[in-house]
Amino acid sequence: MLVPLRLQGISASAGYAEGPLFDLDRPPAVYASKATAAEEKASLEAAIGKALKRLAAMVEAADRDAASILEFHIAMLEDDTLSEPAFASIVSGQTADTAWREALNGEIAGYEASDQDYFRARAADLRDIRDQVLRALTEDEDRAAPSGAILFGEDIAPTRFLETDWTNGGGIALQAGSTASHVAMLARSRGVPMVVGLRQLEANLAGLALLDAEHGSIVLAPSPAEVVSFRQLSSSFTTRQGKARTFLARPAVTKTGTAVRVQVNIAGPSDVDAIDIATCDGVGLMRTEFLFGKTLPDEETQYHAYRKVLEWAGDKPVTIRTVDAGGDKPVPGFTVEEGNPFLGLRGIRLSLARLDIFRVQIRALLRAAPHGNLKVMFPMIAMAEEYECAAALFAEEQAALAARGVTRQMPPLGIMVEVPSVAIAPEAFANVAFFSIGSNDLTQYVMAAARDNAAVAHLNSVRHPAVLRLIGSVVAFGRDNGIPVSLCGDAGGDPASIPSLLEAGLRDLSVAPAQLAMAKAAISDISV
Repeated sequence: MLVPLRLQGISASAGYAEGPLFDLDRPPAVYASKATAAEEKASLEAAIGKALKRLAAMVEAADRDAASILEFHIAMLEDDTLSEPAFASIVSGQTADTAWREALNGEIAGYEASDQDYFRARAADLRDIRDQVLRALTEDEDRAAPSGAILFGEDIAPTRFLETDWTNGGGIALQAGSTASHVAMLARSRGVPMVVGLRQLEANLAGLALLDAEHGSIVLAPSPAEVVSFRQLSSSFTTRQGKARTFLARPAVTKTGTAVRVQVNIAGPSDVDAIDIATCDGVGLMRTEFLFGKTLPDEETQYHAYRKVLEWAGDKPVTIRTVDAGGDKPVPGFTVEEGNPFLGLRGIRLSLARLDIFRVQIRALLRAAPHGNLKVMFPMIAMAEEYECAAALFAEEQAALAARGVTRQMPPLGIMVEVPSVAIAPEAFANVAFFSIGSNDLTQYVMAAARDNAAVAHLNSVRHPAVLRLIGSVVAFGRDNGIPVSLCGDAGGDPASIPSLLEAGLRDLSVAPAQLAMAKAAISDISV
């Protein structure tokens, strides 16, 4: 008789799943070698083409967040420098599958050995690309997990997540993984339970498992009593979710009657199609990286994207962040490879270094502003001079548009508070229109703990006194100087963090659309 085993990890997407285990790391199908090197070369070329076609089809069916991930994979796979070593090995006598696997494994090993989280994250992308082509080579189409299964393994590729049918439940349990990974973000947006950092999770497991992704644990071979207890917790979670949905259409108010603005974070204009503007107080963060995919967007493309969201929001504010490329968001033809990209040329630093690209975005924003209540903020500001340079560029482009008789409007210009230098000395920014606290980066910089590294995830907490003290000081400075302060990081939608954020003085949060109801419900249960 199997003994029940409970393992503790880290919750990446809250929820509960009860179902059979499905091994993500099972051995691949066997490749049928060809007679000649020319045939092996043709086989690999066909497999790469098939993988690209599959990825392109997935892009067509994906939402904006998922499509941007897949487009990055396509760009990497289309890069000949990735496949050249494999084709060279085929000429030397290797089979297509061995040549491809060894070529990609060499690249992956180099990225995994890096001490930079950015490059370790790229290793996951390369593993996904490697496996997509191997799957095409071996014609291994039998990869579907049973309905409602709990997928377990070392890690999970974005394509595997997107290929899985989650309509009948299921979940994800990973030995490694990250709460800030692409898949974790997708899981949260779709309500798929996910736990990462289950270091003791072994391979070759089978049978029933209970995944408690609210508290970050999994039970293997559960006893009848544990199943009963688990179902009670799951039922309670479902009830709380249902109750939370009743708060969607109401303004967010604490128990003591304190009003709290709750806005939404969006990745692109298509996101608003599924959001009722009446359920939120506006857009606290519109990311613009979505536009910077395989090709740099022109002015018209950006203008129409911004205008759509502004017209959807009506008189409610829409805060658009200028492109925050770099770090964990590389953009071909724009960002640069660096040894430590999170502390390198990213955000406003990159925009000011590439004025040819930045000026295009500025003009599009100025032209879109008359169509709604636009606010613009600059990411990764560390010094007042960076804000002043960016604001001066807006003034220059506004004057140029005016000289041409183009309709335009200067929006309020604010900054992200995510670099500790700003949070420690906000008085240097007394002339900005507003502050928006980026809790994700602020927390990882204050705690020196990467948000996508499971090994130090316990250190990366917005509720640490040092982080909360900085947030509180920014809020107090804003209040004393008439500067509005909001927060647009993941913490704003975390019911466990919301009480601490309100205690720190925040009264304006921006959350992922999927977290809107739970955030409002959590606020209603707090006495401030």
